[in-house]
Amino acid sequence: MTQGYDPVELGRIVYPKVCKIENDVEYRKYYRFRGGRWYGGIATGDVVGCNMRCRFCWSWTRGSYRTDIGTFYSPKEALSRILSIALERKYRYIRLSGAEPTLSKKHLLDMLKILEDMNIKVKFILETNGIEIGIDDDFARQLSKFSKLIVRVSIKGTSPETFHRITEAKPEYFYTQLKALEKLIEYGMRPGDQVYPAVMLSFSPKEEVEKFIEILRKIHPALAENIDPEYVILYPHVVKLLKKYNLKPLVAYTPDNIPTFMI
Repeated sequence: MTQGYDPVELGRIVYPKVCKIENDVEYRKYYRFRGGRWYGGIATGDVVGCNMRCRFCWSWTRGSYRTDIGTFYSPKEALSRILSIALERKYRYIRLSGAEPTLSKKHLLDMLKILEDMNIKVKFILETNGIEIGIDDDFARQLSKFSKLIVRVSIKGTSPETFHRITEAKPEYFYTQLKALEKLIEYGMRPGDQVYPAVMLSFSPKEEVEKFIEILRKIHPALAENIDPEYVILYPHVVKLLKKYNLKPLVAYTPDNIPTFMI
């Protein structure tokens, strides 16, 4: 019988270590704010704490595996720091990254509400594994209301078996990630535009990828046509993690040879 951790339960354990509520404001730990070349230029707030333990994670030494670092910020404080970077560098996009932003739902929703009311032309890209959206119908409904939001659901692998092998999570949660896509589309987000799948392909054989694309097509044809491919980037700390779990990607890239479609 396949074993594995439950990412929902793990998220509940991590939450009180990286989030706190004071005077009805939910604070979240961040370990840095930065600009970067991804998406053609984006301002990022890197959060602390994740509900998964992916065996290829680029931030496992910083935010995703850890809860003992970082500083608490309110939604307003964090957004202010992120926007200051975006405005200074004339970026069109902002995001939360580094771990799982949806662990702090109120923090995220309040941040989106503040942004929605601002007369500023930036889009917020929510990079998420989709677990919390897939299990929470009301959360999906609330997210779908924001016109400045783009949801990028990062699917870990292309089958339940590969999902389990590269995350160690229970394989059935592979489908929870897909459920996040379904719910957001059901509530009116445009597939391929406002919501789309990013898919870790480094560990999947061609035949498995083809079957997965057909699964996406059944949810909505636009999803199959708008996959954002993800591949392992062999940073030294990522190589260390891969070796620990004896995990060998079929396709991977070095930091100085990242293909342009991933940037």
